[in-house]
Amino acid sequence: MALTPDRRSVLAGVAALMAPGAAAAETDLARRYRRAVVINGNLVPPMDDEAPLDAETAALVRSSGLTALKVSLGSAAFDYARTLEQMARYDRGIALNPDLWMQVRTVADIATAERSGRVGVIYSFESVEMLEGRLERIDEFAGRGVRVMQLSYNLPSPFASGVMSPQPSQGLTELGREAVARMNRLGVSIDASHSDERSTLDILAASRKPVSVTHAGCAALEPHPRHKSDAVLRRVADQGGVVGIYELSYLNGGRGQPTLDVYMAHMAHALKVCGDDHVGVGSDTILTAFDTTPENMAAWDASIAERKAAGIAAPGEGPPPFVEGLNRPDRCEVIAGELTRRGYGWRTVEKVLGLNFRRWFAQTW
Repeated sequence: MALTPDRRSVLAGVAALMAPGAAAAETDLARRYRRAVVINGNLVPPMDDEAPLDAETAALVRSSGLTALKVSLGSAAFDYARTLEQMARYDRGIALNPDLWMQVRTVADIATAERSGRVGVIYSFESVEMLEGRLERIDEFAGRGVRVMQLSYNLPSPFASGVMSPQPSQGLTELGREAVARMNRLGVSIDASHSDERSTLDILAASRKPVSVTHAGCAALEPHPRHKSDAVLRRVADQGGVVGIYELSYLNGGRGQPTLDVYMAHMAHALKVCGDDHVGVGSDTILTAFDTTPENMAAWDASIAERKAAGIAAPGEGPPPFVEGLNRPDRCEVIAGELTRRGYGWRTVEKVLGLNFRRWFAQTW
């Protein structure tokens, strides 16, 4: 029977196959990366609920070097029933690949994933449609393993205003304050990535536990509704949360694919404003490389047209979700290399790769 390689052995094999000169230059980084806790704050894994993943796809997942990822389930178009169906599909997909995936419900599960060579999957919500304005649904989904929730997507919700809400914002509603208190009590982490400025600050003020922005960019570098102001970045850091930098085209205002330098500029700004205890990677794309074939791009363009017609698209939506140079499973290792090349110490790199998100989960779960 063929043995399935674990995360560390796959990464070691990739390094060994490099040209001798490049391998020598990368050995220290590759070795350190293999030992790091790597948690992506928003990523879509390849998942099949009918059969185990094929060997090629499974190898790509392992080559990512990920310890765990947070996946956003549900959407602005998913009601309660459809969200339950999607969660059931993820449950089946994880069960069909027990040597590749494991669901994460506790911080201890992250350590288990690391030791076993599997990738932990953290269920989260970024929309609130499945809650249907009912506080008891927070309890229900928390019991089903949803560990991170938001209070609004791009439009206003019964709980808070999203980034595309009419201004002046309603901010966090009274029901939203009750939801924050319930999430705190249940050990559900609160994410404000899609909340507008007023709602985000209201959520931060109302929460007794750190609030994070798991996937966004920096408004100081590129004004955009999906980006956070320095005031929000500082408040998130002051409270103990984490700001994850995403790979969306908003990083450069939707003007084509952002370059790696653009991505790293947002990362560097967040590190400057927040400090290295409060920044992470929240790619907000797919784990494997985004397929840019004409057929897939036609499907992508159709999905963007649907979002625009529904009024939930943010300005500049259109270019596919990836940064040039990061459209690959091992994107976090590339980011680690870029940070070290720019003079950041390895301790800072480790925090950005995953230690900061792991600490946030420990504080909020």
